[in-house]
Amino acid sequence: MKLSIMITSRRARLRAWALLGALLGASGTAWPVEAHRAPALCTSSREPSLAARLSQDITTALKGRDGTVSVALHDPGRGLRCRLDDTRAYDSASVAKVLILEAVLGRAAELGRAPTRLESQRMRAMITRSDNKAAGELWKGLSRARLDRVLRDVGARDTVPGHGGYWGLTRTTARDQLALLAAVSRRAEALSLMGQVVRDQAWGVTSGAPRTVKVHLKNGWLPRATHAWRVHSVGVVRPAAGKGKGGGKGKAADKGRDGGKGKGSGRAAGAASATDYRLALLSHGNPTMRYGIRTLEGVALAVHRRLSAGAAARGFTPAEKVDEVTDGSAPAGAPAPPAPPAPPAPGSEGRRPDAPPAERATLRGAAPPPRTARARRRARPRPRSTPSE
Repeated sequence: MKLSIMITSRRARLRAWALLGALLGASGTAWPVEAHRAPALCTSSREPSLAARLSQDITTALKGRDGTVSVALHDPGRGLRCRLDDTRAYDSASVAKVLILEAVLGRAAELGRAPTRLESQRMRAMITRSDNKAAGELWKGLSRARLDRVLRDVGARDTVPGHGGYWGLTRTTARDQLALLAAVSRRAEALSLMGQVVRDQAWGVTSGAPRTVKVHLKNGWLPRATHAWRVHSVGVVRPAAGKGKGGGKGKAADKGRDGGKGKGSGRAAGAASATDYRLALLSHGNPTMRYGIRTLEGVALAVHRRLSAGAAARGFTPAEKVDEVTDGSAPAGAPAPPAPPAPPAPGSEGRRPDAPPAERATLRGAAPPPRTARARRRARPRPRSTPSE
């Protein structure tokens, strides 16, 4: 009898809830649900509305694009940061040359000297023409300990230098590239070289940059059996020294880029004095080099247009200017980076698999194995101490 009453009562409650749901649906009232909002792509302590608009611009630029893209942006003057999957690891390709540049210049500074003539020649070839032989020679002169220390000092916590001579297979993230850019931006020689990249390699972060600024950059483009094309572009944006002045061959990166004057060009010229931001764009899974460049330039264009208030800008790199030839930073048969070691099993800390049984049994903080009675009898008796007089 009691069971029948409980079942009847439960059915009545279910009918009541169903009736309430129908009434709410008919009146257009939605059920209360917990709101789940994705973290903002861009944030700014000083210009939150700008950050919100830029978040939308970057999202729109990447909509419908294939491949995987990571974005990291820092504008200290605006208190602005943008992060999109910025801790994802990529094969660095030729952007590893920024790490080599910082390591060589840092070593010279520590020794209290200027870079040697040979170092300067190799750094110029490595950065302005992406010369791999020069990069390899500089890499050979850098110990693993020095590279690790450079990464630690600049705060690039997730970057792992390539093993042996495979510097192009250095694993890095967009966040770490921002840290390296911050370091080289304090070195005049580094900025000068990155501002003189030859014209056919000056794509990516230059797209959409106003003519009132100078983009100091390094790119990487490498296809492999997995993830297809890696296409990367990182750079520091600073005010231009003056019309037509960028230092040496730096004119080549600017000359001939298409684009016209926008309505806000006059305003941006005055605002350029405060321009100082760093942008890192990494990607893989691009079907072609041309496709990857177009994806990155869509993001760069959105960033520069928003931060330059509509100044006259360079346009996209014409498709016919992309030759689909690898940067050669890693040979086709280069081995994949070794997988990180598996974490030790619980309770196995301090244990060596190749150690003898007695040593394997002795764990950190554990008591040593007990000796047998026979071993205790063989042990020499300890001399008794005599009381001092």
